[in-house]
Amino acid sequence: MGFLSGKKILIFGLHNKYSIAYGIAKSMYYQGADLAFIYKKKKYKKRIKMIAKEFNSNIVLYCNIKYTIDIKNLFLNLKKIWSNFDGIVHSLAFLKKKFLKNNYINSFTKKSFISSHLISSYSFVKLAKQFKSILNKNSSLITVSFLGSQKFIPNYNLMGLAKASLESNVRYMAASLGPKIRINAISPGPVKTVSSYNIKGLEKILYIYKKFSPMKRNISIIEIGNVASFLSSNLSSGITGQIIYVDGGFNIVGLY
Repeated sequence: MGFLSGKKILIFGLHNKYSIAYGIAKSMYYQGADLAFIYKKKKYKKRIKMIAKEFNSNIVLYCNIKYTIDIKNLFLNLKKIWSNFDGIVHSLAFLKKKFLKNNYINSFTKKSFISSHLISSYSFVKLAKQFKSILNKNSSLITVSFLGSQKFIPNYNLMGLAKASLESNVRYMAASLGPKIRINAISPGPVKTVSSYNIKGLEKILYIYKKFSPMKRNISIIEIGNVASFLSSNLSSGITGQIIYVDGGFNIVGLY
């Protein structure tokens, strides 16, 4: 039996087998969790269902978190299956590719600012507010950030602001929802995903992390998943409101 045996976790952000959410799901399944998954477009439903089968799950529900009505409908649909559950994984972020390159000021628009914060930060609070009534005591909500929230990362641009907002949300949500529900974020090193490929210069970022991190390598989605499993378990019962770095120690490095 794994340390998540008996826990039910709802996962947002699974897109394919390269997704951070996939690494999280794989680790949580190994530790005994029952999982439910979300798809945001009908064309993705079949693919997500096939991946869900790997984790012995037939719970694949629709939700576009941009829309309040979709979140409310998800609540009603999930409640029919799980009257209560133990956690949410929020592995969501969005900014169009054209804004993830070139000069920050020149690529800044009001519309992109609002949309990036809506998906990446606001949605985490919205989900917590909607589902808190059916989350069990000692539940755990986890989101995914990046060092660009704290430091300048070339071409990360508006996503840096959105992730900074997300990390602040983690602290305020933890204070608001404790002691029943714990809130934490994982800040991983760069990994190759559908979303990260939109960032201009990703290969260079991966190289720099590998060269200058204390561990001298890039991290994997399974390593991220293992930390998410820990944060969802009773083993982390004393941890809330934290940003946990899973980046080989890169965040501690200054100049070489």
